[in-house]
Amino acid sequence: MCSTCGCGHAATGIETHSHDGATHHHDYAHHHSDAQEARRVQVEQDILGRNNAFAEQNRCYFRQHGIFALNLVSSPGAGKTALLTATIDALKPHYAVSVIEGDQQTQRDADRIRETGAGVIQINTGKGCHLDAHMVGHAVTELQPADDSVLMIENVGNLVCPAAFDLGEAHKVAVLSVTEGEDKPLKYPDMFYAADVMLINKTDLLPYVDFDVQQCIAYAREVNAGIRIIQLSAARSTNLGEWTEWIKQGLKQRRAA
Repeated sequence: MCSTCGCGHAATGIETHSHDGATHHHDYAHHHSDAQEARRVQVEQDILGRNNAFAEQNRCYFRQHGIFALNLVSSPGAGKTALLTATIDALKPHYAVSVIEGDQQTQRDADRIRETGAGVIQINTGKGCHLDAHMVGHAVTELQPADDSVLMIENVGNLVCPAAFDLGEAHKVAVLSVTEGEDKPLKYPDMFYAADVMLINKTDLLPYVDFDVQQCIAYAREVNAGIRIIQLSAARSTNLGEWTEWIKQGLKQRRAA
């Protein structure tokens, strides 16, 4: 069970193959009494309810101050931090950008962001597998992002729990690298359903990896027909223009609102 959000309690399905070649599926459920199950559901509702209340406070703050907040989510190693540094470099001549960094341990990613000159604050979650709205609210108080600015929140590397936790952001942005499988949207549908944008990163590696871009796009739209998809390489700053233009338009709309 996740020490922060209580996930991991659902039935686990394991597919096995018998000697006769047939495929069988076994469900390994956690057995609870009715009272235990009711208590579990209540705890989950309480956790998400409290989180959503903090998220709404964050959202109101962002709206009042014209802050365009993005929640970047991915599995570990998809290139979120490299994407952030490249994005900051592209935007900083004209826009103020600040970052909230989420990791279980170390300040390494925050140090990388700090080298760009952007304001940054690190959140270390310990055993926690995601950021929550209360953490982000405290980080915003410390960071004090400028009015009419971009705030990038780099979530803990995880495609499961962050899908359920609203941080008050304007959009979730799912980052998927070509070094992963193109079927990630099907394997982690909650995340790609919750995201408004999917970035296919590390496209400079496409000649060297077995990754079907069009199949990945089809899978993503099977889960979320309206998801916007942008292909880029953060490491090579390739095709960043479409991504940064989308951010500029979002900030413009937030300012107007």
